[in-house]
Amino acid sequence: MTKATEGIHHITAIVGDPQENVDFYAGVLGLRLVKKTVNFDDPGTYHLYFGNENGQPGTIMTFFPWAGAHQGRIGTGQVGTTTFVVPENALGFWEERLLAFNVSVNKETRFGEEFLLFDDPHGLHLEIVAREGGPKSRWETGDVTPEFAIKGFGGAILNTAAPYKTADLLENVLGMEKVGQQGDYLRFRSYGELGNIIDIQLTASPRGELGAGTIHHIAFRAKDFEDHKDWQTHIANKGFFPTDVKDRDYFDAIYFREHGGLLFEIATDPPGFTRDEPFEALGEKLKLPQWLETHRSRIEEVLTPITVRERKGEQ
Repeated sequence: MTKATEGIHHITAIVGDPQENVDFYAGVLGLRLVKKTVNFDDPGTYHLYFGNENGQPGTIMTFFPWAGAHQGRIGTGQVGTTTFVVPENALGFWEERLLAFNVSVNKETRFGEEFLLFDDPHGLHLEIVAREGGPKSRWETGDVTPEFAIKGFGGAILNTAAPYKTADLLENVLGMEKVGQQGDYLRFRSYGELGNIIDIQLTASPRGELGAGTIHHIAFRAKDFEDHKDWQTHIANKGFFPTDVKDRDYFDAIYFREHGGLLFEIATDPPGFTRDEPFEALGEKLKLPQWLETHRSRIEEVLTPITVRERKGEQ
């Protein structure tokens, strides 16, 4: 039996000032800050999670924000562009909204779909596409109502040093279906409703350099903990070298480097973000893993306070 992932679980990026990060993803894009925690490997740095109303897998964009971080370079061995999906007929709303916040917007057609292309304040390449599939977000903030709200990920564009080896991995390891090729892109689709489209860019680009404005890794979904262990074995049997299972509090994770240089993760759907705070209060308090609780006062002294606040367009 061929294993197949439902699609993207989350995408994790490196950015700059944390308040600028919150202002853009919560204030402009209208996502919910569903978890405010720290980088487990660097507890003096936030790890912020944004998504739909409950941070459902397939909607979660996460960030390591370092104020004053050096600027990275988007290129080979990275996710080049992160795609968000909105309801049908919502692209006009998003073009107007982004322009109102002085965000420069370009348009591109790929595989018969229109995309709005733009960058976040720290240089991450983002795009929005409208599609019928996938549940609407129930999170509402300001003018961003469920009629227009980002549902989650539409997918991602991968920049890889070995596009056909990466393509083979998507199809024969992760179990995605090859849709076809159009121009500079190969497209693959998983069976899920969100985060289900991966495009591989065939043209070579300079090697990426991690820093602000770059993607650290992309994670794909495992249904549960048993399925996760199966994925670990499956990936090893395919000739890759998955890590031991890492407990990330809200999911378990394994990581491996694919042949084109990208860092891939497989993450479990459970237990989710309500394991340590109720749905109504998601993202309101700093949550720490149990082993860091004794250091809470010191950590809180180091972290810059952040606030989710409604923003108004300037035009």
